[in-house]
Amino acid sequence: MTLPHSYGMVLMLTVLTMICWGSWTNVLKFTKGWRFELLYYDYSIGTALGAALAGLTFGTWGSDGLRFTADLSHAGSINILSAFAGGVIFNLSNILVVGAIAVAGMGVGFPIGVGLALVVGVILNYIIEHKGNPVLLFAGVALVMAAIIVDAVAYRALAASKSTAGDAADAAARKAATWKGIKLASIGGVLMGLFYPLVVVGMGKKPGGGEFGVGLGPYAVGFVFSLGVLVSVFIYNLYFLRFPIEGSRLTFGDYLNGRGWYHFLGIIGGMMWIAGSLSNWVAASAPETLHVGPAISYAIGQGSCMVGALWGVLVWREFAGGGACVNRLLTLMFLFYMAGLVIVSIAPLYAAH
Repeated sequence: MTLPHSYGMVLMLTVLTMICWGSWTNVLKFTKGWRFELLYYDYSIGTALGAALAGLTFGTWGSDGLRFTADLSHAGSINILSAFAGGVIFNLSNILVVGAIAVAGMGVGFPIGVGLALVVGVILNYIIEHKGNPVLLFAGVALVMAAIIVDAVAYRALAASKSTAGDAADAAARKAATWKGIKLASIGGVLMGLFYPLVVVGMGKKPGGGEFGVGLGPYAVGFVFSLGVLVSVFIYNLYFLRFPIEGSRLTFGDYLNGRGWYHFLGIIGGMMWIAGSLSNWVAASAPETLHVGPAISYAIGQGSCMVGALWGVLVWREFAGGGACVNRLLTLMFLFYMAGLVIVSIAPLYAAH
């Protein structure tokens, strides 16, 4: 397989993670009118396809560790099961966060959902492997939590300002949408923070440090993880098509009748997400001298919440018309996020020896 051999390359991979994770949901905007429950089938296919292609190329080329197929065949059953379970848990969390984005926009779904995932994930990953200065690490987490709270306040302020311009029915509908988006993103974010430790176990790590079983390499773990995503979407959508987050009921026939362009964009979105995930796991698998640790790698990657929020605020104008108060809150949110991510990123430089 191919692994990075410089700290600059490791850092570049984590930044790529942040960009891919924060940008893939733009396909929801380009497929306006196509329900996210239906697009999610193609997204899941895209993750599996992208992971397989990466495994057969970068996972097979190079002289670092085992080749992709050998890696899959030699891994322990518990490690494979953990990676697969990580995909299953992630998929439910991501459906809820994407549902929040569909209801309330990228400027809400990402900061709240992915921000909470960062908080939960960093804490759990730090328990698994103590990398980085804990004071700095958790100070950064506190700033991210502050950013989440400010974003929720900004969204409620936006809904309130728009409600004053409409009738009572519109105001009630906006208030309901506000709370639905915040609740979906919150539940999805907490669940999303749980999947990454399972991936770490799949790669052969155990809580408190040390090895656990015969772990998978980053490309093999990505492929097994993506199979968990692909298999579980057909189970989860049995519920979400019948009881959708928003809109009328759907059937699998609605998916089959979709436009080819929508299917293509959904697959591209899945491939973009798995490209970011593989970048993250490859960075976390770098040689020990370059290793930033799962908690730090995950935290920098979760800067996607800021990337997604920037798409929603600056490109798609989801907070337009909110007034000066909302704009100040958004500025404060971004400052908290950036400060939190910077502090988390420098935590390994000041680790206790």
